[in-house]
Amino acid sequence: MRALIDYRPALRERSGVGEYTYELARALLGLGGAADVSRTLELVLFSSSWKDRFELPPALSGATAIDRRVPVSVLNFAWHRAEWPSIERLTSSHFDVVHSPHPLLIPSQQAACLVTIHDLDFLAHPERTRAEIRRDYPALARAHARRADGIIVSSPFTAREVERQFDVPIARIAVCPAGAPPWPPRASTPGEGGYLLFLGTLEPRKNVAGLLDAYETLLAKRRDVPSLLLAGRATDAARASLERLARPPLFGKARHVGYVDPAKRRALYEGARMLIQPSFEEGFGMTVLEAMAVGVPVVAANRGALPDVLGEAGILVDPDEPAQIAVAIERVLDDDALASALSAKGVLRAGQFSWTTTAERVYLAYQRAIEHRCALA
Repeated sequence: MRALIDYRPALRERSGVGEYTYELARALLGLGGAADVSRTLELVLFSSSWKDRFELPPALSGATAIDRRVPVSVLNFAWHRAEWPSIERLTSSHFDVVHSPHPLLIPSQQAACLVTIHDLDFLAHPERTRAEIRRDYPALARAHARRADGIIVSSPFTAREVERQFDVPIARIAVCPAGAPPWPPRASTPGEGGYLLFLGTLEPRKNVAGLLDAYETLLAKRRDVPSLLLAGRATDAARASLERLARPPLFGKARHVGYVDPAKRRALYEGARMLIQPSFEEGFGMTVLEAMAVGVPVVAANRGALPDVLGEAGILVDPDEPAQIAVAIERVLDDDALASALSAKGVLRAGQFSWTTTAERVYLAYQRAIEHRCALA
């Protein structure tokens, strides 16, 4: 099987989709064992950019890289709106499977085509999106999903939403959750020197404003509130939230540290009293899984896929209620026994998510997509 994955989301700063793409490629290359998958899978990673050249990371050295000097926005417009050029023409290569890491298909002449749909928030709330996601996804995603030979989602929640909103047979949807990082639990907790942590792209869907409201409530109530660390790339839409950090009561208590390289994320969790993930919707919630793997207690929204990932290992809150978020943070801060229990449960919960299992499920989805394509020929 010769499979191509569009690697562009992982080319520069790897946020959620980029990290999923990178780790999936790494896990696919590591498959083998009884099924001898490694002998039958040739993985090709595609990238295009006008400025950034693609060099395979050491962990992906078993893959083949194809790099084209085409601006991302230009190629996406041609693919999404004109369905041209085909990936075969663009790469001068043949593939059995072509896998898009987002909801819109990569044009192909012969290959089985799959899309990944992490969430459908862009349908209900296009105002939370920007650029081509706002321009193309709401208009095209349903038709592309119905034409795809296979759909990969990262949670049961998204699978249900895709089936319901796009009227796609459940048999063509494969649930392939992200895996936990191979991190051992931290040896000790940071105690009073630790901070409250938010990690993710600062955009409207993440509900950073609601988190800041909750944090201000705590600051008005008590003096011993740990500092708040916002980690992640900020979009233009986060400007108002960032401006709040420069004014009382947040000034000197909450700060934004920007994008954190994957190699440094473990250290970020080490110093956290808890992770707070108050998103209005998540297709999975990789930061929640990472925090649990380290043993960091989690307070998360009761929306989207977060309950699927967290299970009973954390505290779920209504993201529309900052007061409820504040109460949950206080519970973890004031109850050491609760914090320890959440930490232990989180480590066990994280152990249920494996990138090897994810890769096996994706490989099976590739096989089924090829069968679907052949049946239509």
